[in-house]
Amino acid sequence: MPPPCRIAPAARFSRRQVVAGGVAATAALATQAFGQNLPQTAIQSVLGEGQRFEQARIGDLARLLAKRPFVPPATALPDPFNGLTYEQYVAIRSLPPRIWGNEGRGYAIEPLHRGFVFNNPVALYVVEEGAIQRLAYDKAKFEFGRLPQPGNIGDIGFSGFRVFSSVGVERPWEAAIFQGATFFRAIARGQNFGVMARTLTLRPAETRGEEIPIFRAFWIERPNPGAEALIFHALLDSESVTGAIRFTLRSGEMTIIDVEASLFPRVTLDHVGIAGMTSTYLFGPNSRAASDDVRTGVYESKGLQILNGQGEWIWRPLANPAALQISAFLDVNPRGFGLLQRDRDFAAFEDNDQRYERRPSLWVEALGDWSEGSVQLIEIPTDSEINDNVIAYWRPRQAIAANAEISFAYRQYWCWSPPERPKLAWVTQTRTGKGTTGKRRRFFVDFSGDVLAEARALVELKPALSASVGSIGGVRVWTYPERKSLRVGFELDPGNEQSSELRLVLEAAGKPMSETWLYRWTP
Repeated sequence: MPPPCRIAPAARFSRRQVVAGGVAATAALATQAFGQNLPQTAIQSVLGEGQRFEQARIGDLARLLAKRPFVPPATALPDPFNGLTYEQYVAIRSLPPRIWGNEGRGYAIEPLHRGFVFNNPVALYVVEEGAIQRLAYDKAKFEFGRLPQPGNIGDIGFSGFRVFSSVGVERPWEAAIFQGATFFRAIARGQNFGVMARTLTLRPAETRGEEIPIFRAFWIERPNPGAEALIFHALLDSESVTGAIRFTLRSGEMTIIDVEASLFPRVTLDHVGIAGMTSTYLFGPNSRAASDDVRTGVYESKGLQILNGQGEWIWRPLANPAALQISAFLDVNPRGFGLLQRDRDFAAFEDNDQRYERRPSLWVEALGDWSEGSVQLIEIPTDSEINDNVIAYWRPRQAIAANAEISFAYRQYWCWSPPERPKLAWVTQTRTGKGTTGKRRRFFVDFSGDVLAEARALVELKPALSASVGSIGGVRVWTYPERKSLRVGFELDPGNEQSSELRLVLEAAGKPMSETWLYRWTP
């Protein structure tokens, strides 16, 4: 497994970058376009073809958009791209060369075709020596599989773009993809795509319905020769809020993306998700009651890890519940959280095609003051591995008022193992099964770590175990110092209860010697 790494902290996002100068000029340029209520025309007027690029103008544009009603993008596509199946869509391929692909700049980009579920048009601009150039759609730059060759369809735009990296390697590899709403994925070198990031999450799992923001446009700065980072910017828009986003991507054994954002709400935002991510958990050792599958596990992420503001490491195994589950982990100024894939052995899945052991972990490091709030975890029942049924994000306690402005920043690590991990023992496996009698459930929780290799220290270790309801019995501990591991076994008797919150931590002399294992049992 490649080792974790760290880089110097990113510069904190300054609101002056968004509001400094240019507001009046931007307003003047956009007045006519906004009079027609056409966001794409306004973008072209302010930061389009032939304009000089200034990062602050994206914030100016977002602020002006926020003062007007949301205008949905035109999603209709001409034949033969209207109503494509998945197979038809993935057969559409971009022809070489990629943009900057032959220039030795460390990064190249590839615009993505519209179609299938990716119907929203996204304007793509490149910034070269301060000048903005629009990437125009050209059907001659694509091959279409078995689809008929399109006629004179004009410029239908793009759905997003891929990022290819050649930093430190001879053969370029796909490091990230930005496509669909405000979603994106990235990987470390040698991984397969898995967990997906959400730039902004609004009202997930609410009865009034989730709101899905979109990207209107990207401005991608041409990297210098041999650059180690790719910098690009985006304009976010939705019914409730607009935003200016800056991304800084560094690829390698660990791909790192810094996200700096300013939001401009049209209305009060009472349920906002920051640094959101989604993943898939179908079944595994602790949640396989409904599985009849030849594979031993199907999950992109194994659990939610949190390093809270008090320095406590928390591990919450994921599950595929029978009913929707929402968990909130209250905190002040969290240090980090993420959905992690801890199983890197093929035997954990026995899947020759999906190779879940190669999926990335996504760890988020909060930058700056995030104040009070909670890490929220939503687990949605599913019977298919193609569904992203797990959502995690930071939810600020305070609502964001209409016409206010808020800025935040964070760093993402797309990795094999996060740059920080508990110096204590950590959980390697959670197993559940039928207990000895009645409704009782049997649990095995396995820990690993250097501290578990010391026989003298093992004598002092005790499991501190509790349940919010029901009773715990049959507690046993097995130690394996030669393997630096320890197993805690116990039974939960829930009685007539329908859920119980379980907590387990290894302690010695009253001090934690492991991360804190949290688990919600439901029938």
